[in-house]
Amino acid sequence: MVDELSRRLVPDELWELAEPLLPKFAPRKQGGGSAPTDQRAVFTAVVYVLTSGCAWRMLPPSFGVTVPTAHRRFTVWTKAGLWRRLHRAVLDELGSQGLVDWSRAVIDAASVRAKKGDLTGPNPVDRGKSGSKIHVLSDRAGIPLAVGVSAANTNDAEALRPLVKAIPPVRSHRGPRRRKPSKLHADKAYDIAELRRWVRDRGIAVRIARKGIESSQHLGRHRWVIERTMSWLTGYHRLNLRFERKASHFCAFLTLAAALSCYKKLAKAKPAT
Repeated sequence: MVDELSRRLVPDELWELAEPLLPKFAPRKQGGGSAPTDQRAVFTAVVYVLTSGCAWRMLPPSFGVTVPTAHRRFTVWTKAGLWRRLHRAVLDELGSQGLVDWSRAVIDAASVRAKKGDLTGPNPVDRGKSGSKIHVLSDRAGIPLAVGVSAANTNDAEALRPLVKAIPPVRSHRGPRRRKPSKLHADKAYDIAELRRWVRDRGIAVRIARKGIESSQHLGRHRWVIERTMSWLTGYHRLNLRFERKASHFCAFLTLAAALSCYKKLAKAKPAT
């Protein structure tokens, strides 16, 4: 039985996209091990932790799944690459309806405090406190196409190549899949000649503010899009303060947040019945 809260967190349409991507339960030949559980209940519990920001131990019993089971399944799904495949599946749905705007991509980063773990470092804008950095590349409308995590003291520019390479081949409304925007916008943090050449060599026009020449405010009419995307992602409270020791787990939550943000765009575009 799916209650009202569960349906709000994981609507039927989202579950139809996620369910085929879940690793199938395989019982151990020698017996024992964990018993099969309601996959939707576990998936909903993960979305609840991401959305509310609560600790795993505070997971409400109403979801019908124990805390160890939910956390263990989250770890298994993370290793299996579920969140990345879900993100791509939702992007495919958006792309097939012509809702991904490839005319411009925008890239930016934001820092969050972190308790401990890998990919953490002293945050230069937060009095040297330990933190991580969220990197996002979006389309012209702010739809997150690729996300990543680094230490807080990592230069923003170092994430440009990985993010551009991480854009998945997205289904198009007409024609073949597409993974390359027409233009890339970024602020002065990405003003490196080598990066400009690298982007241009891939057939992408570059619009990066130049240090000492241009004001970052000139890109404001485009940069607000990625700032809004950052706001969408940090609206998922688990991303406001990193508690995960493993960067892969924090990146998993970030990727799931990107997938859910894309799904909201898809649900909003769906015609009313």
